[in-house]
Amino acid sequence: MTDKGPEPFATNIEDATLANGAFRDTLWTGKYLQLTVMSIPPGGMVGGEIHDDHDQFIRVEAGKARVVMGPAKDDISFDETVGDDWIALIPAGKYHNILNVGDEDLKLYSLYGPAEHRHGTRHETFADATEDPQETDLV
Repeated sequence: MTDKGPEPFATNIEDATLANGAFRDTLWTGKYLQLTVMSIPPGGMVGGEIHDDHDQFIRVEAGKARVVMGPAKDDISFDETVGDDWIALIPAGKYHNILNVGDEDLKLYSLYGPAEHRHGTRHETFADATEDPQETDLV
């Protein structure tokens, strides 16, 4: 997939999310918003992080996820298991992580405002994301 932002764009988000095989791929990056799709293998995770300056929206299209949030990595106050068609809303300043607790790939998409990743970011694997010098917020 190619990042189509900031040009006008429309897509079937369910099809795009389910077809994605990369850990993370940006579909659209604009001035104030970004759309990414993710595929997390069984036992994998998005990676714990905190976004101090923006909220985040995540929707699960396929799979089973454990969503954890709290003031800090060692202070989890929210722990919910979700599946297909569920969303998670993550407030700015909250530690959060999404873990694949199912036996199939977890397919999700995420909206950030403003953009979290540079235009055109694609990470084939979680390891690629952690080795990317511009992805320094994973904790």
